[in-house]
Amino acid sequence: MPAKTAAAGPVAVLVVTWNSAAVLPEFIASLPAGMDGVDWRLVVADNDSADDTVAVLRRLAPDTTIVQTGRNAGYAAGINAALDATAGWPAGIRAALVCNPDVRMRQGCAKSLLDALGEELPDGDRVGISVPLLYEEDGTTVVRSLRRAPSVVRAFGEAVIGNRRAGRFPALGELVTDPRAYTAATRADWAAGALMMLSGEVLDACGPWDESYFLYSEETEYCLRAGDRGFATRLEPAAAAVHIGGDSRVSPFLWTLLVLNRVRLHRRRHGVPAAVAFWAAVLLRETSRALIGKAPSRAAVGALLSPAKLRERPGPAPAAPRSATS
Repeated sequence: MPAKTAAAGPVAVLVVTWNSAAVLPEFIASLPAGMDGVDWRLVVADNDSADDTVAVLRRLAPDTTIVQTGRNAGYAAGINAALDATAGWPAGIRAALVCNPDVRMRQGCAKSLLDALGEELPDGDRVGISVPLLYEEDGTTVVRSLRRAPSVVRAFGEAVIGNRRAGRFPALGELVTDPRAYTAATRADWAAGALMMLSGEVLDACGPWDESYFLYSEETEYCLRAGDRGFATRLEPAAAAVHIGGDSRVSPFLWTLLVLNRVRLHRRRHGVPAAVAFWAAVLLRETSRALIGKAPSRAAVGALLSPAKLRERPGPAPAAPRSATS
């Protein structure tokens, strides 16, 4: 059942966990400051954690709505399960704050993100997704979290000169590297999904997240889909958070999943001919990295050359019945 959105409802803070017990205490501790000035409720979808994730939640945040999916369902499926749990709230929800459990919001972060929603831009689009300035674990290094839409030219640009150099040129790079973009309210085609505020209008217009992306590219697809419907993604630099980060850059399995999902997404949005060119560009980049000894890229090259791996990923297997507790 889709979430019921209403201007008077609270903000639903949606978190997907999987063996997240170690990072949850600091996340929960950061919520009062990060959500200051906002009416909010926490909803956590747990993807069958084998550690004490659920016990930690019940001990440190007993009012949390906990949805136990019964399987490692993936990030998008977890978001959808958490959203489903808000459907029965009497006042509905005003907006949804999607966040990783390894994010630490700074004072007033959510209020700044919420206030940024709905602004009409010069081209007639409205801000439907707002994202904060993210810092690495040291608390001072800015994460380059903004992205341009994937394209064949940008994929080849990154393959030839690297994503950070290519990012200096809008036509050649997907990654937005200009430091000035992170000091102002900057529109992007999509942004890293560690922390993003979704307006009620976007939730109504876009519906569920695409669960066929088990991990990676789900936020790309959602932001691009919102853009297709006239809703912009924009950085709000007054909002800030620290993101501890993940291990996709060192895990061959996760890096391969990231690379394959980029190709799958491009095929879905642009068709087979464009996808073949995009695949070639991605293969060139990963091959060049593999030749200098990057193990994740070696794994990605093998997957890119496997027709079975490149075949459209089916939707998730039927889930066990979802259960929710408060």
